[in-house]
Amino acid sequence: MQLAALLHDVDDYKLFGGNIGASSNAEAFLRSNKIADVKIKDICDIIQSISFKGTGTQIPRTLEGKIVQDADRLDAIGAIGIARTFAYGGSKNRSMHIPNEEPRKDMNVEEYTKSKGTTINHFYEKLLKLKALMNTETAKILAESRHKYMENFLNEFLNEWEGLI
Repeated sequence: MQLAALLHDVDDYKLFGGNIGASSNAEAFLRSNKIADVKIKDICDIIQSISFKGTGTQIPRTLEGKIVQDADRLDAIGAIGIARTFAYGGSKNRSMHIPNEEPRKDMNVEEYTKSKGTTINHFYEKLLKLKALMNTETAKILAESRHKYMENFLNEFLNEWEGLI
């Protein structure tokens, strides 16, 4: 499980291109470090099943996979998640907010991966959905306060954007 947690982003299509759900970089690293084939398969199965993919999101089949998925989702929300979201949006030259641009709802994998929406819309298209997708009781508890923090941030942001405060 630790290797899956450490390697889960080394094949992230948003960062490295390639195919969604690929694990070739992780597999190559594991093979170069002489990890047993059965362990490589287990680790790659977790890596391939944890990413958010719109309506095509999977639930890992193992408890270990569910824990890694929850940890990845918890990392995406809250204060650090907000900072990362704006940093990523800026790195892709995305607008922070366009008032009349509605977030897209229920995107499938292809629509989600091709989306070039605003940073604020990303909260509604993905981040605010993550609390309801947690697998373990511990993650559900931790997600509550992070989710609330994001809601408060968005309220503050939108009020400031509109000049209300």
